[in-house]
Amino acid sequence: MQLMTSAIACALFLISAPGFAQVTPTEEVSAPALAPLTLQEALTHAALVNPTLRAKQAQLDAAEGARTDANALLFNNPQLSVEQTRRQVPQSGSTDERRNEWGAGLSQAFETGGQGRFRREATGAALDALRYEIADTQRQVRSEVSIRFYRVLALQQRIELETQALKLFDDASVAVQKRRRAGEDTKLDANVALVEAERARNQLALAQEQLTEARNELAARLQLAGSALPQAQGDLAPATTSYNLNELLNHLETQPRLLALTERMKAAKARFKLENASVYPDVTVGLNVGREGSISARERLTTLSISLPLPLFKRNAAGIGQASTEATQAQIDREAAVRDARANVTTLWFRLVSQEQRVRRLQESVVPALTENQGLSIKSRQAGQIGLLELIVVNRQALDARRDLNEALLDYHTTRATLELTSGWPREEN
Repeated sequence: MQLMTSAIACALFLISAPGFAQVTPTEEVSAPALAPLTLQEALTHAALVNPTLRAKQAQLDAAEGARTDANALLFNNPQLSVEQTRRQVPQSGSTDERRNEWGAGLSQAFETGGQGRFRREATGAALDALRYEIADTQRQVRSEVSIRFYRVLALQQRIELETQALKLFDDASVAVQKRRRAGEDTKLDANVALVEAERARNQLALAQEQLTEARNELAARLQLAGSALPQAQGDLAPATTSYNLNELLNHLETQPRLLALTERMKAAKARFKLENASVYPDVTVGLNVGREGSISARERLTTLSISLPLPLFKRNAAGIGQASTEATQAQIDREAAVRDARANVTTLWFRLVSQEQRVRRLQESVVPALTENQGLSIKSRQAGQIGLLELIVVNRQALDARRDLNEALLDYHTTRATLELTSGWPREEN
């Protein structure tokens, strides 16, 4: 009995060693032939196939076309008119005279309220806003894929841990059952070993269910089938951050989403000015030439015309009111986004600091202490000072500590990815 329990404790001791958290599984039954997938490869692939990002990028053609039209020399195209008249003039004492007369004209409408300048401002700001929105969508895709990749990686390591734990507890249960039939162990020892083996089996089944779900979520972001997703390969160790809270808050104004809202606000204000300027009527200048009269007395006509609509009734009140509402709403949206972003960055920063401290405590205090306890429990069991129940408690604590560390590392990476997305960090990606 002492030899068997000592072997179990030694094996669990190896599972709970601090280096185990950094081990990445290299094989998976579901996809043995696929090369492992790194985080950078997943991010690169997602940037190419993500439908939301591609749809946002497709809007560039429309925005650039609107700006091209707004940058034209004149907003209205000139109008060309041509007319041909065949006139039959009665003549006394003779046949009717037939006359072919023609006229041609060119007219051009000119805006008088500076609408062209406001139109260029609106379309230019809308195009800049769309580019910032594309950059923000790219960052959102990177953040979502990173979070789901780390979840898959953490669950792969969790399954590695649970698989080894199940084997050990199963072996222990079988050995105790044999010893009980030989009269060397009690019914209590056999039941305890059996329960621990079933608990380990349930933990493994739960981890496998969670991994399947996580793999499908990651595969959906990569536009792949779940079965086509390779094994995730990477490291869950906390990353070294090069920023602090003040830097994140100071850098917040350059966050792509806030920059996009700023440009949307500029565009809305320019459209409001455009609608106000539309009250001023367009002046249409026309030049017409023609030939009229009989063959013996042909007349050449040149006509210069200027037309100006009188803004007496329709004053574009609906357009001005709608543009005013949109400008006010754009300003409200930006102000609210800035306030929310500052609050979220502050909350996420303190959460990240807390999680980093939790990971450090687990790595530097809890796991080493439990590892030492396992070594002491082996010696105590060999000396007959503790029984199987006490040994199982020590081993269970070691396994729980490894699970806690795995979850803490996943929480840390999730919070870090969300914080960097919210704050617009790092600078070089903007």
